[in-house]
Formats: sequence, C-alpha cells, structure tokens
Amino acid sequence: MNNAESLRHPAASAARAPLVLRGNVLTVSAVTVIALTAVVLVGLDGWQYYTTPIAERGYASAHRLLRPTGRIGHVFGVFGFLMMLVPVAYAVRKKVRRFREFGAIKTWLDVHVFAGIVGPVLVTFHTSFKFNGVVSVAYWSMVAVVLSGFVGRYLYVRIPRSLRGLELTRAELDARALALSQEIAGAALPDAVLEDIDAFEHRVAPAPGRQSLAALFVGEIRMRRAIEQFRRAVDRHGVASTLYDAVALLVTERATLARRAAYLHKTKKLFDLWHVFHMPLVYIMFAIVVVHIAITVYMGYVPFMD
Repeated sequence: MNNAESLRHPAASAARAPLVLRGNVLTVSAVTVIALTAVVLVGLDGWQYYTTPIAERGYASAHRLLRPTGRIGHVFGVFGFLMMLVPVAYAVRKKVRRFREFGAIKTWLDVHVFAGIVGPVLVTFHTSFKFNGVVSVAYWSMVAVVLSGFVGRYLYVRIPRSLRGLELTRAELDARALALSQEIAGAALPDAVLEDIDAFEHRVAPAPGRQSLAALFVGEIRMRRAIEQFRRAVDRHGVASTLYDAVALLVTERATLARRAAYLHKTKKLFDLWHVFHMPLVYIMFAIVVVHIAITVYMGYVPFMD
C-alpha cells in the first residue's frame, strides 16, 4: 500500500501509529459518580440524613443504614477502600517485570483513574460527612491525592507512548513525524489545502523558550480551536470525504506530535516532581487507613453483624 492509498484508508495508517489514543475514562467516571450520588441521596434518603444536624441524626430513619457503622455505610467504606487499592496494583503492574504482560498499560491506567475517582466518593459517603479525629488526616490526604492525581494524569498522557505503553524517545518521535510528512506529501493535495496545513501548523507550533506547565495547558486549548478552524478551512475546498478525514487525522497527529516532542523534557521533569509530592500523601493516607481498619475490626464493627 503506497502513501496515497494509506491516506484513503485511515485505519491502515492508524494501525501503524505508535501514539496511544485514549478513551474518555473521565466521562465514564463522572456518569458513575452521578448515578451513585443520585441513588444515595434520593433512593436511600441520604439528602435528608446528611443535612440533619449530627446531634439529631440518631433519630433519622436512614441512620441505621447510612451511618459509618451502618449496613450500607460500612459497605461504602469497604468497597471504597478496595477501590483505593487498585492504584497499588497498577503500580505493581508497572514496576514488577513478571507482571508486565498482565493486560495493556492503557487499560490499567483507565481502571486506576476510574477507581481513584469512584473510590473516594464511596469513602466520603462512608464518613457520612463527619470529618474529625486522626482519620480526618487520612481523608484529606485522600482528597489531596485525588486532586493531584488529575494533574498527574494530565502530564502522563502528554508523554508520547507506544501502543504497549512504553515511552517514546526523541528519535522515535522524529521518525514518526517524518513518516507522517511523507504520507501527507504523497497525497497529491491541492495547493490551497497545503497552504491551510502550513497555516495551521504555524499557529499551533510551541513558542521557543516558553515550556512552562501554563504554556503547555494554554497551548492545548488553542490547538483544539485551531483544529476546528483547520477542518472548516479544508472542508471549503471540496476535498473528497475519505481523503479529507485522513488528511485531517494525519495533520492533527503530526501537530500533536510536534508539541509533545517540544515539551517532552519539561513534561517528564514535571511528572517526576509530581511523584515527589503525590507519593508521600499516598503513604500517609494508607498508614492511617490501616490503623483505622485495625481498630474497627478490633472493636467488632464488622459489616452485616450490626
């Protein structure tokens, strides 16, 4: 299959692309959290219970179910804790050589993000919104871990990786960019489309010497707007739909690749710094949670035995 034919068959080109195209796990997580919240607040009468003053909750009809040691409140805590263990399994999958063949790293990351969002929501319902004592340190550490996790994911997905989840070197990025350029050049595109491509890549090119996190974030937003403008500009030239889609895909990937390559060193450095901040919070959270669970079991607060 030559370059022109591969442009007319986007699937063939995409199959060779080393960059990972990620699904929107954040959307799935948000839908799950909204559904769970609706069930608790409406279906289990949680809204009335959680808005009742703490001194009067013992008289509420939902108290037996939703209090931290209640039948459902306790289950929230157990399943929330189990979901918070998923990131530990994810870390083991990444670092231990013998486990690296157990599933794609992309799938593990998506499950890690999903569990890292839904798990804390379950833990929050388990607390019944009472934040006091030493356990509150674990809770607010968890909140900090979740918030910093969004930053970590943002940086992680901007480090170019292969389909197997391995980081790409600068030489591999340059080779892929050259292959994309050759595919675009072999498409025999009209001069007007080539001019649109040049204008688009000029707009989204990273500014030399401005490789801060803010510049990275703002540049990503600008690039999304530029992509839409580019697509509309090419569409006006009446390019065949199959060729139009393929050209838009290749040009967008090449521009994204150029930005990721320009920010590669800075992004990896920021990701390493993020680990320094993130991991101590994780250790604090789990240390206090383990003590909390040990005391809970010692005191006889076992699910379904109340």
